[in-house]
Amino acid sequence: MADAEVIRIVYIPAMGRDRYRFLEPDAPHFLTCTAVKWLPLFAQPANALILIDSLRFLQHERGLLIHGYVIMENHCHLIAGGPRLARSISSFKSFTARQMVDRMRERNSPALSLLVWYRGRHKRDREHQVWQEGSHPEQIEGETMMRHKLEYIHNNPVKRGYVDDPLCWRYSSARNYEGLEGLLDVVTDW
Repeated sequence: MADAEVIRIVYIPAMGRDRYRFLEPDAPHFLTCTAVKWLPLFAQPANALILIDSLRFLQHERGLLIHGYVIMENHCHLIAGGPRLARSISSFKSFTARQMVDRMRERNSPALSLLVWYRGRHKRDREHQVWQEGSHPEQIEGETMMRHKLEYIHNNPVKRGYVDDPLCWRYSSARNYEGLEGLLDVVTDW
């Protein structure tokens, strides 16, 4: 069974709020990062570019390997791996949250009050919450699972009715897999 796939998700009861763990951080993982209460924060191109710039930084400075991605209006999916993956994702969420909050403050955005309203009660170290907790990592176990997850993320904008062809969605690695230039460098040979 060369192409057998095994999904290894660890469920650890009563140990923190996020019960999913990175089993082998260097291995590619399918991740989902969701805006708090599914707010459409990334529908604004400037906020989507904050995510892109942060991922690019992590690629160049922290060795993050991105195999696939899509940024939608209220969440993003990544297939990523590399050294200290959990820490890179934590840095990504923390940095992008600060950048978006600062941008909203500069523009006196009414969405800022929603980020205060929806902040978790246990989040006493901050005034706003941009991201839901966790990223629910699923380790990619084999080529079949990798192809399935890539197809899923690349077709996300098509299923939502935003585009007819995944190549038309700017904030996705679909173009990279067709040999075209994308917004981020993507490792397509896995």
